[in-house]
Amino acid sequence: MRIVVLAGGFGGSRFVSGVRDAVGPDDEITVVANTADDIWLFGLRVSPDLDTIMYTLGDGIDAERGWGRTDETWNAKEELATYGEPQAWFGLGDRDLATHVVRTARLREGLTLTEATAELCRRWQPGVTLLPMTDAQVETHVATTVDGQDQVIHFQEYWIKHHAGVPVRGIELQGIEDAGPTPEVLAALESADVILAAPSNPIVSIGPIVSVPGMRDALSDAKAPVVGVSPIIGGAALRGMADQLLDALGIEISATGVARYHGDLLDGWLVDTEDADQVDAIEAAGITARAVPLYMRDAETSRQLALDAIALATELHS
Repeated sequence: MRIVVLAGGFGGSRFVSGVRDAVGPDDEITVVANTADDIWLFGLRVSPDLDTIMYTLGDGIDAERGWGRTDETWNAKEELATYGEPQAWFGLGDRDLATHVVRTARLREGLTLTEATAELCRRWQPGVTLLPMTDAQVETHVATTVDGQDQVIHFQEYWIKHHAGVPVRGIELQGIEDAGPTPEVLAALESADVILAAPSNPIVSIGPIVSVPGMRDALSDAKAPVVGVSPIIGGAALRGMADQLLDALGIEISATGVARYHGDLLDGWLVDTEDADQVDAIEAAGITARAVPLYMRDAETSRQLALDAIALATELHS
């Protein structure tokens, strides 16, 4: 079986771990990761979602934080702050720094982000093919108001520096019009038997992936059904700022609201058993829905969720 997973961030990485644990040794998993979280810091290209997935699958993630490396130290970050560097608010750890140095060096040597990611993965052996959604530079920016001034700031500044504590007036994907899916992404979608959308943030993780020009067409043309997993349970996000962003953009904060937001992208949608009463409304929108436990508390519950998603995709494919 060939499985493609659209993913970003902590929830996405945990779900991908479950998929990897759920399949056999002859099955192939390709992860198409959000790169609109990427940012240039101190002259280095930082790719938070790629790295979170890579570290998680390579057993190098700090499981308590859900991001960054295990046994991390912060000497460089502290020194940068001492120098008065204005970007020192970003949590760049000493071990993590090496990844960004290598990535940036390869990009400056002329490699694509896809090629640089493949080289980094040779060190981590994640057990999947990890692909950026595009080789073009795309950045999520947030229209907001800070200290009484209307501004458009990078998503990382909104999330890390301001802790999602400033109002959101809109989301901009800068550079998206010049982006396109890579040949590797298109080939993976074309040959896929199953396509899964992880329970990642619908606005700033899955949203940018499917906003890449040509991506929705590739998903629509694929022979495989697309089954998504709701990131909202009981009217709230389990982690992150999805509920704040949904509310700011006028989208209902519910499993149904997110399903409708994704629209014709989805063939199937998993909601939590707590939201089983929403199944009929989702199916009325033309999306096959099932209620199953969505909480990924450990490796086994993550694996079971992956099995449930694959089962629905298999049912829709038959």
